[in-house]
Amino acid sequence: MSNFQFKQFTVNQDRCAMKIGTDGVLLGAWCPLENNPYSILDIGAGTGILSLMLSQRSNAEQIDAIEIDEDAYEQCVENFENSPWGDRLFCYHAGLDEFVEDPEELYDIIVSNPPFYSEDYKSENKQRDIARFQDALPFENLIEAAEILLSENGIFAVIIPFKEEEKFIDLCAEIELFPIKVTRVKGTPTTEIKRSLLAFKRYELSTLTSDELVVENSRHEYTQEYIELTKAFYLKM
Repeated sequence: MSNFQFKQFTVNQDRCAMKIGTDGVLLGAWCPLENNPYSILDIGAGTGILSLMLSQRSNAEQIDAIEIDEDAYEQCVENFENSPWGDRLFCYHAGLDEFVEDPEELYDIIVSNPPFYSEDYKSENKQRDIARFQDALPFENLIEAAEILLSENGIFAVIIPFKEEEKFIDLCAEIELFPIKVTRVKGTPTTEIKRSLLAFKRYELSTLTSDELVVENSRHEYTQEYIELTKAFYLKM
């Protein structure tokens, strides 16, 4: 599918190794915005889906994205320019390490759907591997960048495999980023938890909100919670 039509924007993805999937849409719809962000950073933007969803959901005036893969970067720029929010969106063609070296400002929201295949096998498609494999963006680098670039009242939000949740929270705690909201995602009511949506802040809350989200009751029959979360975006919800 070379393009993906949402209610308020279209995403072209024919040149991106990582196509739009449930993970990106979940994070874009779920990411807490209660701090009324002025600035947002999307790390590893791919098609730009997260930036576009957060443009629709917020009044943030500055939404920056960074993408290292050249084809994905060019596609992201194209998707930004074709959206209703082109004047608020900007994509940098850079690696995270370059971006962090000379930060010009801090961000109220930092969001990432990081590549997370830490297993040892690689496929024949190098571009897809870079998009999928954790050596392209190790959790440690992502978390360090968040610590450097997050504003005082900022929120750092990610979606990662559930099996990595504990490790990720521990790594964040080491640099004093603390979870404020955790949602664990299951494909259907009977399957195991597959993903964790995590949001962090610089100060610890006395109570942590955690819940569970089930995507489908059965094949293509979405749960009420999933519909509520994503209906502002999907055409058929």
